[in-house]
Amino acid sequence: MRAHTVSRLTRVLVIGSLAATFAGQLNAASITLNPSSDAFVSSANPTNNYGGAGALEVSAAGLAKGEFQSLMQFDLSSAKTSFDGTFGVGQWVVQSLSLQLTAGAPNNGIFNTSAAGQVSVNWMQNDNWVEGSGTPMAPGGTGITFNTLPSFLSVGDQSLGSFSFSGSTTATASYALSVGSGIAADAVAGGLASLLLKAGDATMSGQFDSRSFNTVGSRPVLSVTAVAVPEPATWILGTLGVSGLTLFRRRFVG
Repeated sequence: MRAHTVSRLTRVLVIGSLAATFAGQLNAASITLNPSSDAFVSSANPTNNYGGAGALEVSAAGLAKGEFQSLMQFDLSSAKTSFDGTFGVGQWVVQSLSLQLTAGAPNNGIFNTSAAGQVSVNWMQNDNWVEGSGTPMAPGGTGITFNTLPSFLSVGDQSLGSFSFSGSTTATASYALSVGSGIAADAVAGGLASLLLKAGDATMSGQFDSRSFNTVGSRPVLSVTAVAVPEPATWILGTLGVSGLTLFRRRFVG
């Protein structure tokens, strides 16, 4: 009789635990976004703006043509609207982020030759930088530049990790990013999120198509995936399931 009771209770607890485990996975939703602004900056041309270029450049300091960093800004208002509609206001959290980039061949003398290496990605607390409209052929005098970039950086900026760049000049790849508290809060608020890309080692150099690139499918894409916040009943059931299994295993098995 006791064994039969334990067997039934064990099945109930296992079901509860599995329900809690898989509830979020079954209720995931994703949205993709192109940048609302982007630009690259150049240490060799520190007062020039390149916000209207069809490319974004990232290169390590010390290379022949100098250091390049790139900025991207995403408007997360549509993500909030979509997730609020799917899960309810305040009933979701960001589960994962990925950034899709299409590599291109350096097509101007100001760029370094592409080379494999690590790319670091940071979330920027300050979203007030201006894209500008300059290009490599016609640099701009207003908007973000290498000299003004430090004024938009702060101790509140957060690392979203790094990814390995192959050195390709043609491939499209998707890179997983960490979900930092800053960008997660931006998503929940439906605000702007700025990312800064820079070389993560001494050799990396790469060019990527920007939001101004003429082929729409080659422009950067940020993918945001959210999941429902577990309801209290589901969370409690799952917790009891795990705890109950442990207790009964100790009492009747071991």
